[in-house]
Amino acid sequence: MDPQLALVLSAAAVAAVVIAIAAVAAILISRTALKGTHSHDRAAVLTALAAVIRALRGKR
Repeated sequence: MDPQLALVLSAAAVAAVVIAIAAVAAILISRTALKGTHSHDRAAVLTALAAVIRALRGKR
């Protein structure tokens, strides 16, 4: 296999794994944050969680 092709494929695989880990982490954080939360507090919790996820992804 061409070394450059192997490098490109491994970089793509690493990027896919990082995205998958971030998605799973966001799901687990949201499930943990919403467990035991009253319905009138859920909007505030989800808003704060969205801000944390945006900060982790570098959007802010």
